[in-house]
Amino acid sequence: MNLRDRIIRDSLRLFSIKGFLGTSLTDIMQASGTSKGGFYNHFRSKEALFAAVLSESRKIWRDKNLAGLDELDDRPLEKIERLLENYRGRYLRDTDDFPGGCVFIGLAVELSGRRPHLASEVREGFVRLKAMIERYLHQARETGHISMGVDTAQVAEVIFAGMLGASLMYSLDRSTSNLDRTVDSLIHFLRGLAKG
Repeated sequence: MNLRDRIIRDSLRLFSIKGFLGTSLTDIMQASGTSKGGFYNHFRSKEALFAAVLSESRKIWRDKNLAGLDELDDRPLEKIERLLENYRGRYLRDTDDFPGGCVFIGLAVELSGRRPHLASEVREGFVRLKAMIERYLHQARETGHISMGVDTAQVAEVIFAGMLGASLMYSLDRSTSNLDRTVDSLIHFLRGLAKG
């Protein structure tokens, strides 16, 4: 792993634990074993590093959460269920990449009032996630897997909020049984929408 990638990787872990504002350049340099010159040779500022860390975090999120969804092309409800299972088992429990829990929720909360331009970049991912869930629900409605009367926007909102809540609570208590209960409840709710 080259120095730039190591700085990104170590910063991602630090941001997950301490947040962006709580992580100093000294913390980053110590974690990645570099000097100030080594850091600035790859990033013009801490905000430039933030963009690289956000990009890497999104890539990891996609790799973990979207695994296996392609196999379920004509089964949109099962895609959402797989997403929820991946979110629980592959993403939230990933203490290697995100030792402090979901980096996106932590950054969104931390930056919303203090660095709104950075918080809006984080929020963009939340908007896309909710839209993806709603798109799958819409496909399920159009293909007759759920009733035409189901309000896909409302259901997407419930599932999205449940995912965020599960993530937040798991960050606080690290209780796998509570996490399982929350995600299982979302899956049960989702299955309850299915026709016959």
